[in-house]
Amino acid sequence: MNIGFFPMSGIRVCDEELLQLGLTLPGFVERSKTIASLPSLGLLTLAGMTPSHHNVQYIEMPYVDTTLIPPELDLAVISTYSAQIDEAYELARHFKSRGIPVVIGGPHVTSLPEEAAEHCDAVVVGEGEPSWLHVLEDAEHGVLKQFYRSDTEYDLADSPMPAFELLDISKYNRLTVQISRGCHHHCEFCAGSVLLTDKYKQKPIAKVVAEIDRILTLWERPFIEFADDNSFVNRAYWKELLGLLKGKGLKWFAETDISVSDDEELLDLMRDAGCVQVLIGLESPVESGLHGLELNNDWKFKKFSEYKAAIHTIQSRGITVNGCFIIGLDGQTIDIFEQVVSFVRESELYEVQVTVMTAFPGTPLYARLEREGRLLEPRNWKKCTLFDINFQPAQMSVRELHEGFKKLTVDLYSDEFTDWRRQRFKQTMRDRRSRKGSTK
Repeated sequence: MNIGFFPMSGIRVCDEELLQLGLTLPGFVERSKTIASLPSLGLLTLAGMTPSHHNVQYIEMPYVDTTLIPPELDLAVISTYSAQIDEAYELARHFKSRGIPVVIGGPHVTSLPEEAAEHCDAVVVGEGEPSWLHVLEDAEHGVLKQFYRSDTEYDLADSPMPAFELLDISKYNRLTVQISRGCHHHCEFCAGSVLLTDKYKQKPIAKVVAEIDRILTLWERPFIEFADDNSFVNRAYWKELLGLLKGKGLKWFAETDISVSDDEELLDLMRDAGCVQVLIGLESPVESGLHGLELNNDWKFKKFSEYKAAIHTIQSRGITVNGCFIIGLDGQTIDIFEQVVSFVRESELYEVQVTVMTAFPGTPLYARLEREGRLLEPRNWKKCTLFDINFQPAQMSVRELHEGFKKLTVDLYSDEFTDWRRQRFKQTMRDRRSRKGSTK
């Protein structure tokens, strides 16, 4: 069969005023371009496990453009997120109108498979790998089922090599490698891999190294983004892996929580192996915003007092921190906008990311806000962008949240404040080198 893999890519923002404003702010633009240019690791993985008698193509779809569709296609496979789901359904209907069978997967359709089934031939629910070969076999015989879901937990030891060779490397500023799935935190808002699996699991180290070595054959000095919801949970595993990554000429980025700051040996190994930045979901600069956010044991609320010291420890090792804040949490008042700016200044965060609280389908947050009647447009998935407001805040009006968020982006991403944060980090590095030099 001729199989086309179609990731719906790119940033979506419905609020035109905020979108235009964001396009002028350096920090916002930088991260947006990074996110928009990440390839779909899920589809590359399925392509990698597709038997060689099939022909596979990978076609980015930043928006629905039927001119990008290759001729003589026998099967179309679409991966998408909530904000792009309407476009994915539009693309699926186009394929169906041409008699081309369509398969859709991803977190959104895993949460709403019946909705997705109205627009395509088959829906892959949950992790794609355990179902993919069954999908292919059925597609070859023209007997696709409406739903595919695995009854057994997928073992990352069985992970195939992603088909990185399908990518035009010149179009990307970083490539993704997945080391783990799941997260032992259970944040109410999270729409990550926890929607696909309820266990935390890791890929064997040898497979991770093999994937990176494969990328190195395609890209001499790559930038890697480790596509994990929470890296460094198993420190012994990571210390072994980092020893193998050192000397490969990598630069890389990972997501984690503040507990990574507890192990300075680990931080040094990370830096020596090429880590340049970690993204940490701080979520709120005030305790009241954190209470009840992490559903297992309120971990982030309990760790709040350590936030600033943790940021300082990590950045003092030469690794920058991208601190993420969610605006509009129930415990936040209209003071939150000034509180974020104050926290960023006091902690000297190198990078900062702010998003609006967003209720994605399938998350505990969506279920709670639906019960409370606080979803403004319950099934308007176009608003699931992290920047559009689609709920009634608890302690401010929708307008106050909108106007405050808009001003906050200007304050945080201004040239002046961005340059100040960069200079503070450089000064920290100079001071560290000076102290090390004086002890010799």
